Amino acid sequence: MPTLTLSLKNKFVKAYKLKKGVALTIGRRQDNYIVIDDPAVSGHHAKIDDLGERLVLTDLQSKNGSFVNEQLVHSQWLKDEDVITIGEHSLLLNYDLKEQAPADGVDDFDETQAMNTTQHRKMMIKSNPTKSINVVRFWDQNQNRGKVRNVEPSASETPTDDQAREPVGTLDYLDGGVGQVKLTRKITTIGTDPTSDIVIKGLLMDPTAATINKTPEGFCFNYIGGRPRPKINDEPVKGSTFLAVSDIIQIGSSRLQFSIEDQ
Repeated sequence: MPTLTLSLKNKFVKAYKLKKGVALTIGRRQDNYIVIDDPAVSGHHAKIDDLGERLVLTDLQSKNGSFVNEQLVHSQWLKDEDVITIGEHSLLLNYDLKEQAPADGVDDFDETQAMNTTQHRKMMIKSNPTKSINVVRFWDQNQNRGKVRNVEPSASETPTDDQAREPVGTLDYLDGGVGQVKLTRKITTIGTDPTSDIVIKGLLMDPTAATINKTPEGFCFNYIGGRPRPKINDEPVKGSTFLAVSDIIQIGSSRLQFSIEDQ
């Protein structure tokens, strides 16, 4: 498995070995796998999921954002030698030489100080949020805000033969909505934020409560935050789990059934 090397202003702090199949969190709280003692870092700032052969970084609605190679992201596939910037710290991702890297692809802790450094402002200006897989709280030029919608490529995007042969996951509303959602994006976001791909209701649900990641191994449901926890087939989701046909997801006030569309 790859290694993450934590540095502060180019000075080595600590190296972390990732564990296969295990999600890890990054933040200021002591219950994170990678703890960064920095007031500009949120209590639970970001997480990295191991989804088979690939890693994905997800920002956990942090106050100052997460960056990959100086680009502001919400969710981003990671590759060898990517640099993740969180606060004033950086994490360098490196795969072992023997391992083939994947192809491009409320308490005091919650009172996070907003960053106002020159480097942070430069990254915000330089960053193009539309390069993120999906950018909640910012914008997406190909989506209409505030609507439950089918998550599909824009009409101008012609699918390749390989894309046409890929399985298409679907979610059918059983409660809390009407219609069907197609899971054609690499990462589909679910939450109360009106720019989420699937908008849900719930008093204590997070703006981004969960994501569904499309991977070569299947569709992986990832719990991010909010209460109560989502359930799959009446079992609370603790982290990440691959979906099976006919699984029923209960999240917020919505119940959805997963299936694979016939090609």
